[in-house]
Amino acid sequence: MTSFLPKLQRFLQSEDGPTAVEYAVMLALIVIVCLTAIQAVGTNASNTFQSVSAQLGS
Repeated sequence: MTSFLPKLQRFLQSEDGPTAVEYAVMLALIVIVCLTAIQAVGTNASNTFQSVSAQLGS
């Protein structure tokens, strides 16, 4: 445990810590955008299939 704290302090003081956090934030934003786009496409596809099904059933 005593060797962990100095390593953690060096990591946070170096440029690697903030860079890793920036990459994590960018990845989270990309995932959110992708999930939103997939949900929108799925909703549109579902509506299209329901419309075609209703027209075929009539």
